[in-house]
Amino acid sequence: MADSRPVVVVGASMGGLRVTEALRKSGYAGPITVIGDESHLPYNRPPLSKDVLSTVVSHEAVAFPQRAATANVDWMLGSPVSSVDVAAHTLATADGSTREWRALVVATGLRPRRLALPPLAGRHTLRTLDDAMALRDELVPGARVVVNGSGFIGSEVAATARKLGCEVTVVSSNTLPMERALGPVLGAEVQARHEAHGVEFLPGRSVVALLGESRVEGVVLDDGRELAADVVVEAIGADCNDEWLAASGLDLIDGVLVDPAMRAIGLDGTVHSDIYVVGDIARFPNTMFDSVPRRVEHWNIPTDTGRRAGAVLGAYLADDGSLEDVAAQSFTPMPSFWSNQFDLSIQAFGMPGLADPDGVRLLEGEISGDSITGYYRSGRLVGVVGFGMKAALMPYRAQIAAG
Repeated sequence: MADSRPVVVVGASMGGLRVTEALRKSGYAGPITVIGDESHLPYNRPPLSKDVLSTVVSHEAVAFPQRAATANVDWMLGSPVSSVDVAAHTLATADGSTREWRALVVATGLRPRRLALPPLAGRHTLRTLDDAMALRDELVPGARVVVNGSGFIGSEVAATARKLGCEVTVVSSNTLPMERALGPVLGAEVQARHEAHGVEFLPGRSVVALLGESRVEGVVLDDGRELAADVVVEAIGADCNDEWLAASGLDLIDGVLVDPAMRAIGLDGTVHSDIYVVGDIARFPNTMFDSVPRRVEHWNIPTDTGRRAGAVLGAYLADDGSLEDVAAQSFTPMPSFWSNQFDLSIQAFGMPGLADPDGVRLLEGEISGDSITGYYRSGRLVGVVGFGMKAALMPYRAQIAAG
């Protein structure tokens, strides 16, 4: 008798959507259920801190088109999953119901890390569409905005808020914006371009308290200074949404450990061919660089890992002897990201963070203008970052892939 239990994808995100598309492409025609804690069908997150935040924020503006192949997928939205029983092939949702699964896909991603401070109106994070809608309403001309954090989200929100006419101060424990991703030279250039547009930076500082009774009126820094603020945006990193997997026996040391086929690995080393992990919660080895499993939070990873997991899971469900051949195929996705801040367009390929301390070199152009910077480890190019010059980046992308 055919197994009538569905494939259940937990996480109605881009990764969740891509894995369902890949499953259908593999030939699997059985039931698929996607369970998401948000009330929206899958949408594109990166524009939320960029163009969309500066214009009209709506689901229509960022939604992914639904393809005919996934028209019969069962979407359970606004329904967080609370736990899973791997042995019984069941999971529980927050409303107390239990659902069976034939195979499970973990696509629950990340959530913003928060300051351990009392809740007040005017505090914001930026991860979801609802976050963006709430923040956009408060980014009005003249608003005093304190951005806590100077990574991707913090830098992009600072630029967008300033373009909307806000007075923006960036408070960060780091020395320079985006320094971990770009290094100190390009980080300093990012800061200079922000300052040219009127953004103020307070490096090496952190927010330790908020001022105001029911709504934010200011922040207190760790050196005792007080800053007036109408809006505080917390952009201090993210944590994995893996609490519902606590009793699963899977390796959750940093996200969920998987093999190159995106199959989950247990603490005892067991490879689970019926459990897959996609997106920025997956910790996987990429032999383009080395054999060290890492989580990668760049925009292309949900798509690449979703397609990979869907293909392997499709072979598992087909039960036609193809699983091991499909799983053994090479999987070396090229990490990439982009960012737009004022008139600065940043695009990157590879893993710049893997470069040796003295392995950062200007390859083309001028740092103060358009440029291409290379990142080397033991003499090998492992990352490249362009300020503008998008077309000229492509040969370096190929060079990274070639090893």
